[in-house]
Formats: sequence, structure tokens, C-alpha cells
Amino acid sequence: MSPIVLWVGGLMLAAAALLIVVRIERGPSMLDRTIGLDMLVSVVVAALALWSGATGRTDLVNVLVVLTLVGFVGSVTLARFVAVEPEDEGRILTPEEVRAHDDRMRAAIAKESKRRVGGREDAMRRAYPEDEDPR
Repeated sequence: MSPIVLWVGGLMLAAAALLIVVRIERGPSMLDRTIGLDMLVSVVVAALALWSGATGRTDLVNVLVVLTLVGFVGSVTLARFVAVEPEDEGRILTPEEVRAHDDRMRAAIAKESKRRVGGREDAMRRAYPEDEDPR
């Protein structure tokens, strides 16, 4: 490998690593930092690949594979924890909140049940008008 290619590639990777570290430090969100860490692992893998190509060491390929897998698993794990979830999703409810939730569910079920029964009765009256009681 040409020394010019090695130097230019190394300088480009160093500049990329510097910009990534700035992004990780500034943030502003956790997702920006997560993506920055993933990109930093990618830069390290690229630097090792460049070094492996320059020196002809094939034993570094195993290190590259392991680093790539660690970066992938880390990114997926962090993405899972950073994912937006409803605010009440992972929280344990107090007994009062459970009772209020149950009461709302019972009221909604009763309302739907009345609506369905009333709808059936109306349909029956329309289908069989002669069965109506004149009161």
C-alpha cells in the first residue's frame, strides 16, 4: 500500500473521529450520542482495516469482525432503550391509579354494551313493526 494512501486515509479518519467526538460531547439528545458512538466504532474499524492493509497482517480480520459485532449489538441495544415509549408505559401504577383505570374501563364496556343492545332492539323494531306494544 502506498504511503500517500496510508497518510491521506489516516488523516481523513482522524478528522472524522474528531468531528464525531465533538458530536458526542455536544449531543444534544441521547440519540445523537448513540449514533456518534456507533460512528466512532466504525472509524476504529476502518482505521484497523487500513492498518491491516498497510502491514499485511491478516490476523486483525478477527478483531475487525468482533469490533463490528460489538458495535452492532451495542447500537441495537441502545436504540431499544432510547426508543420513544408512552410516558406511563414502564411505570408501576399506584392503587388509586389502578382503580381509576378499572373504573374507566368498566364504564366504557357498559356504554358499549348499552349501545349494542339498543342497536339490536331498534333493528328488531324495524324488522318486526307489528310486534310493538302501543303504550
